[in-house]
Amino acid sequence: MKTRKIPMRKCIVSNEMKPKKELVRIVKNQAGEVAIDPTGRMNGRGAYVSLEPALVQKAWKQHLLDKHLETAISDAFYQELFDYVEHQKARSLL
Repeated sequence: MKTRKIPMRKCIVSNEMKPKKELVRIVKNQAGEVAIDPTGRMNGRGAYVSLEPALVQKAWKQHLLDKHLETAISDAFYQELFDYVEHQKARSLL
């Protein structure tokens, strides 16, 4: 049986290559709006962060998403991202 290729992406916080399913994509569309992309298929510039709450906290402290997406991102969005990652991490442990 033929083995399938696993898409790999780089986490902007840890600089580790990981399978795409272990990361969350944050996308900035042409209108400049930033959103969490759970499907990984939205149009726009994307950045990936690991599904680790500690790494999201680090990205929040250093404003890494602001730098990668070249836009100002509010603390409310970082909080939403943190909550999303915590939820996904809890789901994966079940």
